Amino acid sequence: MDRYRHTQFGMLIVVALVAVIVFGLYLTTVIGFHWIIVGFTVLLAIVLGGFCSLTVSVDHERVVARFGPGPVRKTIRLADIRDARSVRNKWWYGWGIRLTPHGWLYNVSGLDAVEIELSGGKKVRVGTDEPRELAHAIRAAAGLPQRGRRPSSCEPVATPKRSRRTV
Repeated sequence: MDRYRHTQFGMLIVVALVAVIVFGLYLTTVIGFHWIIVGFTVLLAIVLGGFCSLTVSVDHERVVARFGPGPVRKTIRLADIRDARSVRNKWWYGWGIRLTPHGWLYNVSGLDAVEIELSGGKKVRVGTDEPRELAHAIRAAAGLPQRGRRPSSCEPVATPKRSRRTV
């Protein structure tokens, strides 16, 4: 049974998927049926469809980040986790599966992620739109001490007030 499970959809990837399919259909109506156009459109639809969402689950043994309905996934054993904390990625780290200066990144949308530090010193980042909740779930499942209090999806996020300087 999962302690935590959340699916994040990549709207930009979904829009790109629809655009590719529409463009492929447009080309087949203008140019006529051609195997290269149909094959390329189907290939892009499969690739983009496989990366349209990221489901992250935490159970009593592991953390699993799975892209779309397909077999592309990253599994991390809880016994190998030394720390988990919420972070913000640079925009140029991108989406998908990337190697960044902070280790591998698995991301489908947005800049927020949870950085998981492994016992060997390596780091893995998992993109999410619920970074505090995911970090808390990983830390709880791995038996790590919690930072601060437990996050609530209902409570507002406090934003720091900017001080005004008077000259």
